[in-house]
Amino acid sequence: MSRLADYFIVIGYDHDKDRNGSSEGRIIQRFPETDWDSCPFTQSIELFCRPIGWTLSANRQPPEFFVAVLTDIDADRHYLSVLTFSESVAISPTKSDDGDTEEDTALNIHSLMYSPKSIVLVSRLDYFETFKNCLGIIYTAYVDKLDVQLEVLVGNILGCVQVPPPGGPQVRFSIGAGDRQALQPPLSASVPSSRNATALLFQQLGIQNVLTLFCAAMTDHKILFHSQSYSRLTDACQAINILQYPLRYSYVYVPILPAPLYEVLNTPTPFIAGVHSSLAEDTADLVDVIIVDLDGGSVHIPECVNLPTLPEPMVSRAKKTLTMIDITSISTFTWSEMVMNADLLMADYAFPPPSPKKPPSLEQKDKEIRAIFIRFFAELLSGYRSCLTVIRIHPEPFITFHKANFLGHRGMVDVDFLVRVLEGMSFSTFVAERGNPYRACDIFDEVYSNIHDLLTTETADPEKVMEHVKDLAKHLHTNENPNPQPYVQKVPKPTDGAYSRIHQTPFPVLNSDHVHTILHEGIEKHSLKSKMTVRPNQVRIVPMGTPITALVDRQRMVDNNARRLEVLRNCINFLFDNKISDARIIFPAVLRALKSRVARLALTQELGYHIRSNRAVLEHQQFDLVVKLLNCCLQNDSSMDENGVAAAILPLATTFCRKLCTGIIQFAYTCVQEHAVWQNMQFWEAAFYLDVQKQIQQLYAPHYEENNVSDKRDSFPASPTHKNNELNVAKNSSNGQTVSSERRSSYRSREIGVLEIAAEQLRVWPTLGEEKREEMVSNEESTVYSQAIHYANRMVYMRVPLETQKSIKTLSPDWESTSNSNIASSLADSESMDAESGYDEMEISDVGANVIKFVTRFVDKVCNESQVTQEHIKSLHQMIPGVVAMHIETLEAVNRESKRLPPIQKPKLLKPTLLPGEEVVMDGLRVYLLPDGREEGLGGNMGGPTLLPAEGAVFLTNYRILFKGTPCDPLACEQIVIRSFPISTLTKEKLVKLQYTPHIDQLPKEGVQLRSCIFQLMKIAFDEEVSPDDVEAFRKLSTKYRSPTTVFMTFAFAGQAIPQPSTMLKPVEKNASLKNFAKKTIMKTARKAGIAKQKAPKRKYVLPTPPMSRRSMSPRSSAGSDSESDRPVSEALDDLSIIDEGEFGRSWLSDPKVIERLMERPGYQDYVRQGFGEPSDSSVKGKSTEQFRISTVNSNFSVSKSYPALLVVPANFPDDSIRRFARTHRQYRFPVVTWRHPRTKALLLRASGFHGRGLMGMLKSDTTTGTSTGEISASLHQERYFSCIVSATPNSMKSYKPSYSDSLTSLDSLMLTGVQESLLVPETPEVVRRSHPAASSMRNISNPKTSFLTLPRRTRTRNAWPTFSRIGSIREKPRMNSSSATLDSSAMLHQNGGVNERSELLHNSVQGLKRVALYVLGEKAQMKGIKVESFPKCDFIPVEFYEVRQVKASFKKLMRACVPSAPLTPETGFHKLVEESEWLLQVQNIMQLAGATVDLLDVQGSSVIICLEDGWDITTQVVSVAQLLLDPYYRTIEGFKSLVEKEWLSFGHRFTHRSNQTAANQASGFAPLFLQFLDVIHQIHNQFPLSFEYNQFFLRFIGYHYVSNRFRTFMMDNEYERVEAGWLMDDRRSSKINHEQSELDAGFAQRHQSHQGTSIWDYIEKHHRKSTLFLNFQYSTRDQDVVLRPYSNISNLRIWDFFLNEDLAHGPAYEIETTNKEIQISEEERTDSSGQPLMRKIVNGCYDNVILQQPNVFRQMLQEIHKLETDLGHFQQKWKAVWDKLDLPTGKRETMQRNLSFNTQIVKSHGRSIHKRSTLEILVKGKMLGEAAKMFSQPHRFEKHTYTTPAYCDYCGQVLWGLLKTGMHCTDCGYNCHEKCTSNVPKNCTKLKIVPDTGNNSSSVSRSSDTSTLKSEEFPVESGPTFATYTPASANTENSCLHKGYLFKRGALLKGWKQRWFVLDSTKHQLRYYDSEEDTNCKGYIELFDVQSVQIIRNVQGAPKKADENAFFELKTNRRVYNFLAADAKTAQIWIDRIHGFI
Repeated sequence: MSRLADYFIVIGYDHDKDRNGSSEGRIIQRFPETDWDSCPFTQSIELFCRPIGWTLSANRQPPEFFVAVLTDIDADRHYLSVLTFSESVAISPTKSDDGDTEEDTALNIHSLMYSPKSIVLVSRLDYFETFKNCLGIIYTAYVDKLDVQLEVLVGNILGCVQVPPPGGPQVRFSIGAGDRQALQPPLSASVPSSRNATALLFQQLGIQNVLTLFCAAMTDHKILFHSQSYSRLTDACQAINILQYPLRYSYVYVPILPAPLYEVLNTPTPFIAGVHSSLAEDTADLVDVIIVDLDGGSVHIPECVNLPTLPEPMVSRAKKTLTMIDITSISTFTWSEMVMNADLLMADYAFPPPSPKKPPSLEQKDKEIRAIFIRFFAELLSGYRSCLTVIRIHPEPFITFHKANFLGHRGMVDVDFLVRVLEGMSFSTFVAERGNPYRACDIFDEVYSNIHDLLTTETADPEKVMEHVKDLAKHLHTNENPNPQPYVQKVPKPTDGAYSRIHQTPFPVLNSDHVHTILHEGIEKHSLKSKMTVRPNQVRIVPMGTPITALVDRQRMVDNNARRLEVLRNCINFLFDNKISDARIIFPAVLRALKSRVARLALTQELGYHIRSNRAVLEHQQFDLVVKLLNCCLQNDSSMDENGVAAAILPLATTFCRKLCTGIIQFAYTCVQEHAVWQNMQFWEAAFYLDVQKQIQQLYAPHYEENNVSDKRDSFPASPTHKNNELNVAKNSSNGQTVSSERRSSYRSREIGVLEIAAEQLRVWPTLGEEKREEMVSNEESTVYSQAIHYANRMVYMRVPLETQKSIKTLSPDWESTSNSNIASSLADSESMDAESGYDEMEISDVGANVIKFVTRFVDKVCNESQVTQEHIKSLHQMIPGVVAMHIETLEAVNRESKRLPPIQKPKLLKPTLLPGEEVVMDGLRVYLLPDGREEGLGGNMGGPTLLPAEGAVFLTNYRILFKGTPCDPLACEQIVIRSFPISTLTKEKLVKLQYTPHIDQLPKEGVQLRSCIFQLMKIAFDEEVSPDDVEAFRKLSTKYRSPTTVFMTFAFAGQAIPQPSTMLKPVEKNASLKNFAKKTIMKTARKAGIAKQKAPKRKYVLPTPPMSRRSMSPRSSAGSDSESDRPVSEALDDLSIIDEGEFGRSWLSDPKVIERLMERPGYQDYVRQGFGEPSDSSVKGKSTEQFRISTVNSNFSVSKSYPALLVVPANFPDDSIRRFARTHRQYRFPVVTWRHPRTKALLLRASGFHGRGLMGMLKSDTTTGTSTGEISASLHQERYFSCIVSATPNSMKSYKPSYSDSLTSLDSLMLTGVQESLLVPETPEVVRRSHPAASSMRNISNPKTSFLTLPRRTRTRNAWPTFSRIGSIREKPRMNSSSATLDSSAMLHQNGGVNERSELLHNSVQGLKRVALYVLGEKAQMKGIKVESFPKCDFIPVEFYEVRQVKASFKKLMRACVPSAPLTPETGFHKLVEESEWLLQVQNIMQLAGATVDLLDVQGSSVIICLEDGWDITTQVVSVAQLLLDPYYRTIEGFKSLVEKEWLSFGHRFTHRSNQTAANQASGFAPLFLQFLDVIHQIHNQFPLSFEYNQFFLRFIGYHYVSNRFRTFMMDNEYERVEAGWLMDDRRSSKINHEQSELDAGFAQRHQSHQGTSIWDYIEKHHRKSTLFLNFQYSTRDQDVVLRPYSNISNLRIWDFFLNEDLAHGPAYEIETTNKEIQISEEERTDSSGQPLMRKIVNGCYDNVILQQPNVFRQMLQEIHKLETDLGHFQQKWKAVWDKLDLPTGKRETMQRNLSFNTQIVKSHGRSIHKRSTLEILVKGKMLGEAAKMFSQPHRFEKHTYTTPAYCDYCGQVLWGLLKTGMHCTDCGYNCHEKCTSNVPKNCTKLKIVPDTGNNSSSVSRSSDTSTLKSEEFPVESGPTFATYTPASANTENSCLHKGYLFKRGALLKGWKQRWFVLDSTKHQLRYYDSEEDTNCKGYIELFDVQSVQIIRNVQGAPKKADENAFFELKTNRRVYNFLAADAKTAQIWIDRIHGFI
């Protein structure tokens, strides 16, 4: 029996602390006045009575009641029942010292105010309704002045009302006010009473929000409720608390938090609290608190709070039950079964049944909700009792919970919610209270024991769900209301309105003596009644419930793993039968099988059986395999050990051993220490407790007859649980095999579990005698102590490493953070830890000290919890240091002897095959070559053997990074895997995280990934025997050889004396100071620009050229090669890329033999082949009839350092003029002739981009003049040079013989087509620049925003060949230069009579496609500064091209696509990645530009200059491809050599810079310009395989070696650097006939060795003489076309197999020597049993090079002839001689040609027409860009203009003041500006007019009125909007114009007013506007169909000053509103009338 209430308190307003109506509460009286011994008085109760503060009120408030909760220091809760009412207080206003009254304060103080007063009951019981009744009676007696003393009421409440404990009878009482009350205790104390709190919470928040709060509370988050009602706060907090039953909330619980204690919410611990809504605004600062608005029904979860999800299927089942019942159960059950949404299922019924007469009460719903949550917990914790571990039974039971075992068996290791719940304090309390097997049971225990059966029944019959829920709800209702007979209570209540009585006396002061007298009398009476016996709770054995192992379908699990278990058992049997070879064969399969939990547990069982068979001592190979198996098990398991694998391995690791030598044995634990589980303290605790439980079970088991087990289990269990052992997979496997009798264990049908033993012991404990009790306690304590000694030794074994000098890597956080220990102090931290241990602490290493600390703390925790005596704990502390020291001493001998063992049999490291001169820099490091994203070599879908991963060694040589090894797969281990790439191609190295890889036992966590720019990837993992120092050395050395200081340190010069760059001059230190350096550099620059006066010294100043990185100060354009401002440039480029004449010795300039030797180089020999003559200078004028000469103007590299020494220039152009005008081009790379058409004599020239005038203007010395003298001089020389080129082009003077039968001999022919397609041009010039070429060529013809030229289908004529229709009408004339191509303007008219603006621009552009002699293909930016009229017969065409930075980015993406580092996902497939890289678009762009060049040279007969960027990147690509398409010579091996030598090497492509050959160039990034060129050649080769002498392997070979640094050919940036290096003249030209070599002239200034590196051409020529490796057998000189015109569509392009293929058999096939040697070695090893070589071989595409293994028939026959000649002893003929002897089948071939000639001609014509369409597209686009550029370069025609209305200056934006000030107006485009601004206005007049050229251009195209025109039907009619052209002179337009004139129109938002010329067109139904009256280009229009209204507007914001306010009118359309301003009001009204009349 206990008191109903402990204290009664009266609390009132403290008037002494009043501050303007606010004060504090004050305890007026409390009873009893002294504290109870069992329940001290709680302080600060007054804060909780008024949570928002004690304040006065002007109005009397009705009484309020709520219950607050306080928690004391012992975690006991005290309930404060508070009833608050108002009392009147007389207030006299006072004045302050300064005279102000208090009325100025926030609270208005009246003469009569009301103060709050509270009466409080404090109790430890939660009978809230009874407390409310008692306080209500006291208040009623006070306010209604009942005839009862208040002291009697208070005394009776405190002393006379006694409450029986839970399970007791109902108590009926009265407190003396004529009342009758009843109080019913619940049946069970552990089941909370909820009344209707949970149902109310669900009503307020809804199901999902409550589940969210439930999850947050269970996972220890902070929850804060706020509401206007205190009672609602208490109910909500109580509901969340009750829903957690059977768990109890253990953190801060404050349902009503007073405002002064608001800082409590900043606590770091979890809490459930509530505050008044007035404080809700302050919750914004709580960043990690979940805020719940009870009144609004919302839950706010901060971003930083991560709530786990409730586990399935429990949460789904709970939600379904909470929302609805099954549809089939409606007829059976009432609507009350719908817990929360009673009408949800019936909402869609057409005729719903009537609602029940009596809806279910809120309390009934409350119990059903609670029933659902109890079932949720029972299902969630199902099987938990199977994981309870009994450590002690006597004197007090100590039981723990094996969390890892529970999670593992339930398969919920990754369920975050459950993991957090099990780690929380609530669950720890749950285990402590409910773990006892012998105690009183409650509702949860009953539900838990039956939940498995209930769920099984409900699965079969879903209607049973709500039936079971209702049954459980009835039990909960009975628990709260056990008495079925209702008792009618009588509780007096105050009369209505009693609280508002005016004359109400204050609450009286109670007589303390009287209250205490009644209190003591009641206590004495209670002492007599306390002798009544109360029925105790029934204590019984707690039901076990369903075992956790029964929750899993074990038989199906075994069936699924049967095959794995069979393989595992066979492997173990082979191993212990010493059949090692058989075991190794299936060992990889076993390792894969060990990924299964069942297999890992079965392995421990099998090994345990062999231990019992005395097979613990193993041989070395057996020991190694057993250790691998154990390590694999531990690696596949987690550190939590949820499956009990590590616990089962513990006894195995301390038992299996091998004998190293006499007296020294190595146990398996020394090899399995590096796993995270051994650092996990929770694992050691759980394993220790399990073993203690087994010992406790064996201690008491003999006392029970039911537990007689014939064969007891020893210390090698199958599972760590006491009886829930894993299924004996060896016995229950489905393979039908029986287990030997020695493995079987015969059990009786039932074995008593340890919990049942503990329950029985607890039952009989009270009946035992004292001696028996002491004996049991001593036995249990000794058992725990012995196990503690045993585990201390085990922990020392597992924690001390074999090499005691090295500590085991900490793989998990410190054990203190993972342990659930609550012990604050430990003996391990005491100073006297080893005072008596006998070992000095200094003798133990750091490793030993850490182990001692770890083990000691473990012993402290488990021994204190297990109630081990302090003496035993102390002895353990003294023992541990000695054990550690002895173990360390033992391990030293074991470690020493283990190192003497022969190493593990690993594959032998294979020696690599090296090239001549190649040396190994770092010996092989044992590594694993891991698979990457490529499928080759992996087997699987690609087929073939599994070649990767492979085990071998990685070698670093001075040339390559090379891997050589064998596959890890035993089925493919006889093959050799080689992967290598040159060290110079290494582009990226990074560390990567490694995942599990098949066939590798223990893979490191990190590896190294090496990526090469030759599309190779090497992902390697270093073996454990490789030290980190070796790995670091490998990385440093690879970086060193990848980035040499100079190119002379590369492999190309290996084995040779490294020559230093020759300095032709001795270095003179004349730049000793920065001042002198800057001064002389600026002066030199000025002299070169022609600004400063030239001097004539003996030697001009030149910047020194150190060999290291040098930054160029040369003027560059923003549209240059890289667009990279900080890149290092060539090693030999100085400030202006030139060298003075005096820099080389005079011998070089004057020695004719040097020039002669230089002319023998392939690049210069090509000039001789084309007939450009011999080298000469400009002094021999008039003596030669040749138009061109090979100039020596740059022989000393004085004009441009990046140009070759000899250049082809016009013969009549002097060298001095060349030097002067070269500065007009970037890098001084002026146009030079590189190729001449043999038939048309048209020229192909190359140059860099033009310099803008801005740069030259920066160097002007005279700022008063417009241009400097030097610039004018250079421009004149430039114009003359271009004139010489034009005059040398035959096209400018005469016609020539047509090339084809269709007479396509001019630019007009380019407009012809043979296909029914349309020519696409962009709508604006800017679109061309921004769009991709491919995208612009693939747009749909129906796009209304695109204009097309439709080329009609040709028709057949009498000659069986169709005639071509043309764009426009071209009148044929006898001479082509007199023909005129016209495109009538009416052809572009649409059906509605308008002319499209873009069509007009296109018309003008085609008009501009005149027959000119010279086309300049350049950049758009160049067109702005060029005076076209200064270059007659020249046309400047801006073209699109990809910059170098785009090529770099594209190449990176292409490498990731072709050689991915990880397998590609379906979302990012190979083709998608290739498309995203845009590589093929760039290839297409090069082919299109080169194709246009081909057509202009071959068809048009015009010369072409390519001048893009700096002239050494894109220019080189286009020029080279164009020559290869035009000239068949370049399609031979010798010709290709000449082409590369001439265009790429001589003309200065920056190979060193672009290929990052030195350390100084690493930062610029790899730019594969030359590789892209080779890819273009590959594309052409694919389309024309008969036209090339060389094959695809030749291209791949060059693509591989141009970056390999094996040959010196592709080194240095230009010819000057190669001359300076001294090897340029060393390359001796090989004759094509006898291959004789000439001698080097001794007079050459650079004297050096005859061999300084090898040329790739010599290498190719040597192999070409010996074999047909580079020969294309399909090459035919008869069948090939002279000019090739390939298709450049994306669909015709192919990904180069160079990017995709690799040969794992021998590495890259481009290292010919190593490849042949590796093939020879592999063939020698392939022999049969008799030693004869095998004639059969399996060729795998992923391993072998199919081309080498299966040569074509020609190569095979030549090899066969060679072999026969060798066998017969004949003289071996060269293959070339044999090949030339072959006869061609001429007769038959001619017949075939005649049969196919017709179709072939059609195909050729079709291809030519498509090719020429592409050319025309480029030209038209360029002309559009040119026209646009011309627009921006046309000056305005300004005239003075008096503005009648205010206007704005279009330049400065200021106002033109109308009549007050005149301005300037352009008559062409309507541009307005101030007179002072005219000089600054850009010359960008936008008037589009065709101004005929009247200069020297004789080939201008004029319109003629008699020319035929294309009909409008031939052009597509646009469906979109059309901008018509307003032509004032057009009569038709005048007739259709209703009105026209100037109006001001306001632009878009925040823009000003601008004057426009408006035309109201009745035909078009449009209001169009132009810039001016003369403008023909419509700027926009307004559809009059869309006009809604037109009206006058006033008060316009932002109106121009002095404007008539009545002149504004508004035009409103469907889309927007337009504002206009007329000259005056009358004009505005006219416009409005005209528009109204029209609409």
